[in-house]
Amino acid sequence: MQLKDFDFDLPAALIAQNPPKNRTDSRLLVKQPSIIDAQFNQIGDFLQSGDLLIMNNTKVIPARLFGAKTTGGQVEIMIERLLDENQALAMIRASRAPKVGSCIILENGVHVTVQQKNNSFYTLIFETNSLLDLLDNIGHIPLPPYIERADNAQDLSRYQTVYASQNGAVAAPTAGLHFDDKLLTALKKQGINHSFVTLHVGAGTFVHVKTDNIKDHVMHSETFEINQATIDKINQTKANGGCIIAVGTTAVRVLESSVKNGKPTAQQGETDIFIYPGYQFQIVDRLITNFHLPKSSLLMLVSAFIGRIQMMDIYQHAINQKYRFFSYGDAMLLEKNNN
Repeated sequence: MQLKDFDFDLPAALIAQNPPKNRTDSRLLVKQPSIIDAQFNQIGDFLQSGDLLIMNNTKVIPARLFGAKTTGGQVEIMIERLLDENQALAMIRASRAPKVGSCIILENGVHVTVQQKNNSFYTLIFETNSLLDLLDNIGHIPLPPYIERADNAQDLSRYQTVYASQNGAVAAPTAGLHFDDKLLTALKKQGINHSFVTLHVGAGTFVHVKTDNIKDHVMHSETFEINQATIDKINQTKANGGCIIAVGTTAVRVLESSVKNGKPTAQQGETDIFIYPGYQFQIVDRLITNFHLPKSSLLMLVSAFIGRIQMMDIYQHAINQKYRFFSYGDAMLLEKNNN
């Protein structure tokens, strides 16, 4: 398939710049099989007792840092991945790319050494015994590039799911932003349980696919983990006739990456799975997701799940009805196309 098949025109006014007042205030588009316009706090009306929600419990770190070269040039560091207590993989924005061996001085005086460069990523060594503590002290929440404002105090909590527990993401698993503790409790009372996987979302999630033939695209790699407790819940849910509902494309990537010999297995490691039309889903039955960027791998994953034509129809409906798009935007609940 061609990249142009996954393009659409989106009015800039529909790109959400701020979260709604309350998490569950967002809208919910439900496809089953007709389109239903609802509110996210009604999602329990569209689920069944015995269903299982799979959620990504990664936690967004304050991954954006500001500093200067020893020559005085301003530098912005975007952490991509923590490597250990004082090392990280990062992208750097500066008027001139820093040289290997050079030093960057952060706004609090901490020194950062550029150890090596590999393609667009730098390996950095920080003058600290705890990089996480350093980020907590001076880091900024790495809002996506389409949110055209500086991060603020509200983003510290709202660009984070209520169940985030595993440090490591530089972008939020945004489908989970719509849930609060009250809604999760209400769903559990309905017999709709949830379990967790971990995928540390990298900045590559915002990268446009650039190859005309989408099969030529090389997917970024991210670390993930799925434990035996979650595997057991999945197997039990399937055996009892319930649906596995992935909360977000990151949960989909973990679940589908976990399959060995046709069954999900407990594991941790790296995944660069690229899901596009033609892919046969083995674990996921339904999907809760936000509205994604044109020409993105996430849009292709959704197209694989429900069919490209149906996906484009849904997106046009959302535009006509003025749904809010992207990270702080509204959500969809989708049924897998079994054709």
